[in-house]
Amino acid sequence: MLKVGDQLPEFESINQDGETVKSSDFSGKKLILFFYPKANTPGCTAEACDLNDNFSQLKKEGYQLLGVSADPVKAQKKFHEKFGFQYPLLADENKEVIEKFGVWQLKKFMGKEFMGIVRTTFIFDEKGSCTRVIEKVKTKEAAKQILETV
Repeated sequence: MLKVGDQLPEFESINQDGETVKSSDFSGKKLILFFYPKANTPGCTAEACDLNDNFSQLKKEGYQLLGVSADPVKAQKKFHEKFGFQYPLLADENKEVIEKFGVWQLKKFMGKEFMGIVRTTFIFDEKGSCTRVIEKVKTKEAAKQILETV
């Protein structure tokens, strides 16, 4: 998994509208990337909505925000429209971005093991350096966790 001090990996993905988004689009900007397991599930919805509710505060602090999951574009679009998110959601179906950040890991749930996205938030400064990794994301307080350190 990416750690504090690491540089923002180069990536290219598609957002909910089918538009290409590249890491270079954020050159010279502060960036928050949050990885979530699946669109329109209770925990992911709580996290994404909390970030949306606090989006103006994050913007005021100078941050760009990107949500990333392995959902297809159609699912991301539906999720985006249903809740009116003010930020893009990346549809990383081939898991290239997810794997570059190291959040595709073995998970355990109800006695079963499987590979999946570990809910994680990464914060980068204007130079593309990772300044914080939040591994224990509280879905209903995701923005508060981010804003505590900015």
